[in-house]
Amino acid sequence: MLDSSKQQHIDQLLVRIAYQFSDQGLLKQALSHRSVGTPNNERLEFIGDSILNCTIAQALYQQLPKATEGDLSRLRADLVCETTLAEIAREWELGASLFLGAGEIKSGGAQRPSILSDTVEALIGAISLDADMATAQASVLRWYQSRLANLKVGKPKKDAKTELQEAVQKKQVALPVYQVASIDGADHNQTFKVRCDIPNLLSEVFGEGTSRRKAEQAAAAKALQLLRQK
Repeated sequence: MLDSSKQQHIDQLLVRIAYQFSDQGLLKQALSHRSVGTPNNERLEFIGDSILNCTIAQALYQQLPKATEGDLSRLRADLVCETTLAEIAREWELGASLFLGAGEIKSGGAQRPSILSDTVEALIGAISLDADMATAQASVLRWYQSRLANLKVGKPKKDAKTELQEAVQKKQVALPVYQVASIDGADHNQTFKVRCDIPNLLSEVFGEGTSRRKAEQAAAAKALQLLRQK
């Protein structure tokens, strides 16, 4: 049985996502990180990721009839990326509802972008199993309503690595160097930790992600933030 504080946070989360689960086991699984053992939300995340990409792709196609395939791809990538999903999770205050192992709790896992974004995808997958695909897609569209309403087709936003490289070039120092510091987890669900060094400027700035690319982007974003403070 959950303690009253955790149950209250989960109840508030359900109000924010505007969905009530019939199967409470699916809900708990969706909120359970792999650090708590099994069952956890990895398999639900797999389903949710596919539904999310399909739903957003269809929404963009219908909403932007004059957009090119390249425009649609860039917009979808921005909407389904880890950063956007983590923003949505924070709007829900999702972190307080997560089930995490002791190590993840101690290391701040409840606010880690990779964990938050994965959990949003897991919730999508859980809703599809608790109800059906249409209900899951309707939930996605509801959660993304404001973001879809404010779309702009045009010059794509630069990613963190590109911004960092341009900022470093202006300072006329060596370009950033990225190196994988560690890879944790099973082959099908790994967490990458990447170090970003800028010789003579910044060193040992780390980022994490579910792929090397995502981890490099996370490290670049942190480095860029530190660089702007100098």
